[in-house]
Amino acid sequence: MTDTATWSTLDTPIGPFTAVVASDGAVLASGWTSELDALLPQVHPSLRPSALTPVVDLGAVGEAITRYHDGDLSAVDGVRVRQRSGEFLEHAWEVLRAVPAGSPVSYTEYAAKAGRPAAIRAAASACARNAAALFVPCHRVLRSDGSLGGFRWGVEVKRRLLEHESGR
Repeated sequence: MTDTATWSTLDTPIGPFTAVVASDGAVLASGWTSELDALLPQVHPSLRPSALTPVVDLGAVGEAITRYHDGDLSAVDGVRVRQRSGEFLEHAWEVLRAVPAGSPVSYTEYAAKAGRPAAIRAAASACARNAAALFVPCHRVLRSDGSLGGFRWGVEVKRRLLEHESGR
């Protein structure tokens, strides 16, 4: 368990976006929801905060969220994220952070980039279990036929994010 964390919901052009941030500034969970209860179950038990404090200003994290939605697609790249799981998932999340905005990859390509080309289902699981949406951009992974596939926050949100990142 971690200590106290803060959280806030920001209005974005894509909808409400909530982030849970550890006291050291690392994002523990985030997504396009106004429901804190939709985020907390995704945080690994060893990282769940003992207390949560709502705030208006998330500081650098909030600024990065706003700048990203305003068109500075790299604004979220330097924000620290803290997730915990098995070795492959943790590595896969780091690999996902290197997928550039505007250049989505297929689940097959993602599995190969993560060093396990045959582990397509494991790559999909890394996306599904990602607690820090946007900062770990699981929306940038598509089916091999180019279709969107699933997304915890809805396929419409995923479509809008990809359009935002491609300049459409």
